Amino acid sequence: MKRLAVLGSTGSIGVQTLDIAESFSERFQIVALGAGRNIDLLKEQIEQFRPHTVSVFSEALAQKLANQLSAPPEIVHGIEGLIQVATLDEVDMVISALVGAVGLVPTLSAVKAKKNIALANKESLVMGGKIVMEEARRMGVDILPIDSEHCAIFQSMVGHHREDVHRIILTASGGPFLHYPMEKLENVTPQEALRHPRWEMGKKVTIDSATLMNKGLEIIEAHWLFNIPVERIDVQIHPQSVVHSMVEYTDGSIVAQMGITDMRIPISYALSYPERLTLQLPPLDLCEIGELTFFRPDRSRFPALELATHAITIGETMPAVLNAANELAVNAYLRGALKFIEIPRIVEATMDAHKIQSVQTVDDVLKADHWARETAREFLERDR
Repeated sequence: MKRLAVLGSTGSIGVQTLDIAESFSERFQIVALGAGRNIDLLKEQIEQFRPHTVSVFSEALAQKLANQLSAPPEIVHGIEGLIQVATLDEVDMVISALVGAVGLVPTLSAVKAKKNIALANKESLVMGGKIVMEEARRMGVDILPIDSEHCAIFQSMVGHHREDVHRIILTASGGPFLHYPMEKLENVTPQEALRHPRWEMGKKVTIDSATLMNKGLEIIEAHWLFNIPVERIDVQIHPQSVVHSMVEYTDGSIVAQMGITDMRIPISYALSYPERLTLQLPPLDLCEIGELTFFRPDRSRFPALELATHAITIGETMPAVLNAANELAVNAYLRGALKFIEIPRIVEATMDAHKIQSVQTVDDVLKADHWARETAREFLERDR
């Protein structure tokens, strides 16, 4: 029986993780849940899984939730609450599925507590990849990727020597605006941007997919997860989203992982590795799909790719600045305070204004994150 703590339990990945835990209740026990403001859904999850501890965004929400439960578990709140959930003695594995920079400290805390990590919070590695991966090696902790692309890479490298890897190829659907006229991108609405052609995801990740920033963040994540130089990480547009990513070896062989677009596949693999769970999902029918196409992204249409590559090439605090500025810009776009094409412009302006600092501790990362949010906010207000 593997005992799980799910950070981000009310989000898309968290909900699907709990679905798998329910389907394989003889293998998984939900010990703790970490959520934000959605206490209605969290209440249902508590009543179903009976966790020992749960965390919510604030003390007020913690009290409100407690009042709605006849036999509440221990309810904690804030970043300290997430850390408590992630480091409980009873927990064997932490599913890090929070969205954004908030996931860094709880994930790192879990690593320091010697918990294996099923990682969907890519920002943990974008911001603090060096710190997190060094700590994982020191503690003997496994970090198993949940992102479909990184899970595909992981599977394509099993049984092969790391030194034989020549190139990693990340695939991208291209999002909803792949062939959209450039002159019309300025006026696309959040509702249009949230209509992803292939995947069901949360709002932040879906907007990042539309700008291709999500793929840029995945370049950084892949660099740290697999210890591959950024110049050997490629991105190819693959609209069918059947090939989830590929690994090219020094002899010219390419190993790819394919499957239907369902996040339960990579989630279940991370939870059960090195075994596989039998999922009741429709099979991939390549004959019905007919053809698989690949082409290089238009980097003038998707400048976020260049920004992310530039950030990890420079390193130190720059990736944290990239991530923080993007989070603020996406939130501004979603509430109607910024145009779609201005998201990467805010990120670029913030990066240009940043004086790079060395990263030795997580506090160095958090200071850069705070600076970037304040600076991006200034650019946003200046442009109004």
